[in-house]
Amino acid sequence: MARTRKRSPLASFGLHAGLVVATVCALFPPLWLLVTSFKPKSESFSASLVRNFTFGNYSHVIDDTHFLDWFANSLIVVVGTTVVGVFIAATTGYAISRFRFPGMRPLMWVLLITQMFPMAVLIVPLYNTMAKLGLLNQPLGLIITYLTVAVPFCAWMMKGFFDTIPVDIDESGRVDGLNPFGTFWRLILPLARPGLAVTGFYTFVTAWAEVAYATAFMTGEENLTLAGGLQTFVNRYGADWGSMTAAAVIIAVPAAVVFGLAQRHLVSGLTAGATKS
Repeated sequence: MARTRKRSPLASFGLHAGLVVATVCALFPPLWLLVTSFKPKSESFSASLVRNFTFGNYSHVIDDTHFLDWFANSLIVVVGTTVVGVFIAATTGYAISRFRFPGMRPLMWVLLITQMFPMAVLIVPLYNTMAKLGLLNQPLGLIITYLTVAVPFCAWMMKGFFDTIPVDIDESGRVDGLNPFGTFWRLILPLARPGLAVTGFYTFVTAWAEVAYATAFMTGEENLTLAGGLQTFVNRYGADWGSMTAAAVIIAVPAAVVFGLAQRHLVSGLTAGATKS
């Protein structure tokens, strides 16, 4: 039986000190946003805690801006991107994992290489494409754009997850008379819930928090998404930090809810491709 090596007091102190510093660094920005959102505008840069508690920033954001339009636009884009993206990534990952077909290897390389291009490089060609298709200032244009970002990575992730599911399950489905899609839909997909949770969460975050494409493809305040709308509070003409922090807190709530629903599957889904059954 192997002996457990006892950690020295100095090493233990260093470990705990590092954890405390990392925790403070992680918690300070969201706590600063939350505290500032309840301060009057005149106290936005005050180092003290809230002295004159107010909901004025929140009421201003909801009543006097296009925030509800931004929220509706983001909801359409996020739901469309997540549903379509997860379906395409799951079917693509399953096909690459289970079948051998002409062009499979080039397809895998294409999915990998597309992740190497910086987002800024693709804005101009994608903008020109969307303009020719008449999809500027349209949620569908952003959905298609975000799919080009999310699907390649998610397909690779799902492929690694499907590799861990025994092929015997597919064979038993064929014995029972299921076609390949029926086997995928009825037998394999229910076993892939951790992978689907990770894929869905990644796709959600891609569409919910993305700024560059949203501001380039959508013009007019009523057409912006939430991430693009935040920039209207801080620009070269002025800065309304109270409203921006209040809007950021509201935007963070749906993301936290989605993370809470998906978090129990995230670890198993992210590590699924590490080993094969």
